[in-house]
Amino acid sequence: MNRQSKMIIVGGGFGGLCAAQALKSAPVEVTLIDRRNYHLFQPLLYQIATGSLSPGEIAAPLRSVLSRQENTRVLMGEVQDIDPVSKRVLLADGASLEYDSLIVAAGSQSFYYGHESWREWAPSLKSVEEATTIRHKILYAFEAAERISDPAKRPAWLTFVIVGAGPTGVELAGAIAEIARQTLKHDFRSIHPEEAQIILMDGAPRVLPPFPEDLAEKAARSLGKLGVQVKTGLMVKDIDKEGLTIQNHDGINRLEARTVIWAGGVTVFGVGKDSREAYECGDRQNRSN
Repeated sequence: MNRQSKMIIVGGGFGGLCAAQALKSAPVEVTLIDRRNYHLFQPLLYQIATGSLSPGEIAAPLRSVLSRQENTRVLMGEVQDIDPVSKRVLLADGASLEYDSLIVAAGSQSFYYGHESWREWAPSLKSVEEATTIRHKILYAFEAAERISDPAKRPAWLTFVIVGAGPTGVELAGAIAEIARQTLKHDFRSIHPEEAQIILMDGAPRVLPPFPEDLAEKAARSLGKLGVQVKTGLMVKDIDKEGLTIQNHDGINRLEARTVIWAGGVTVFGVGKDSREAYECGDRQNRSN
């Protein structure tokens, strides 16, 4: 009796899940491996970060999604490396799985352009955990401002900066503006949430660089109506607990802001040095997402 071919899919995101579903009737044994046991609809993470949705509303258990595919199983594990010579996937807990064919769809992770220390003060938005961290930072900023008796110290707490004007940054800036201008408008006594500064900044000359210019202009106008300040053509030089140092054509300036959120870039999620180069080629087209 011939052994059935073994297919391993690394990653349960859009790419990995789509590949698994496409192999539903194929004569192969499919194993999907992911660090989480759920598929996350990342485009709506900003709504978790701003309190509009709960995590369970954008996360679907991978086993439930693939439960009717008899040739497919789901394993929760972190892929540490891939050995293409022996055709084995090595997991962080020491386990290894052999394969005949391999699909690497591990997705992307936030990229701080060599400044990993910024991650502590400017969380990104790539996971449920990060989304809940951001939600806490946003709501805590209003609470902290309410308790400060010195009006001169409040603006830093009521300044929200989003670094990166791609789709995530644009959506997040608009959602924070709606929180300040509408949701929390009447909830405080010492502060006026609608006076909060929401600043969206990017080094590119306009928002949504990958999109057509007319759509980018429409998005910028919509943000303006919500009270978002769009600042383009500037570069972040440093981020710390108190705020940011930025550079534009006028020179280097300091911006005090207790809430900074990073939406400035993504890079590949490495799963082994031997496969990274090939993976980068396949992932490059998706970096704008």
